[in-house]
Amino acid sequence: MPSALVLIADGTEEMEFTITYDTLVRAGVKTTSAFIPADASSFIRSISPPVAKGSRGINIMPDTYLDAAECGPDKHDLLVVPGGAIGAATMSSNSTVQKLVQDYIASGKYVGMICAGSLTAKTSKLARQPLTSHPSVRAELEEDFEYSDEPVVVSGNLVTSRGPGTTFPFALTLVELLCGKEKREQVRAPMVFPPGTPF
Repeated sequence: MPSALVLIADGTEEMEFTITYDTLVRAGVKTTSAFIPADASSFIRSISPPVAKGSRGINIMPDTYLDAAECGPDKHDLLVVPGGAIGAATMSSNSTVQKLVQDYIASGKYVGMICAGSLTAKTSKLARQPLTSHPSVRAELEEDFEYSDEPVVVSGNLVTSRGPGTTFPFALTLVELLCGKEKREQVRAPMVFPPGTPF
């Protein structure tokens, strides 16, 4: 069974987190969320991670804390970095996240980034390649990457997307990469997208 790790922090965009997490679960992917504190140096860990307050104020309970020893490519097949300006800033500036992104790519595992989460491609010093993001962070990325306005961009093992409205095709693309086209269609059909939906 494929396994995925979805990152979450205070300020994470709720739709990008929940739609991706839910779609992966529907495909039978063993999915775990890992909490990243905004200030790891002064953060005091408790037994359970705290509730993450999303970008729209919706509280989400993470499954676990981010722990490099338990979150690497030897444990999971996919690492997902959602957006939300504040949450994405926390993730993209976190050295553990940056190292994990590098390790997943080097190990041939998948990394998904959506919205402002794509800034993590830059802070992780990934090679120049096709990429997309939320328009608000385009200027920070277009010099270092081959920037695209496509809803979902697949570049080797890096999958990027634009924002809340592109989360379904993003998540379904991740399902296809992990589980195949047939599983993608099995997951998509019961979602009952309007006729003519192009994904």
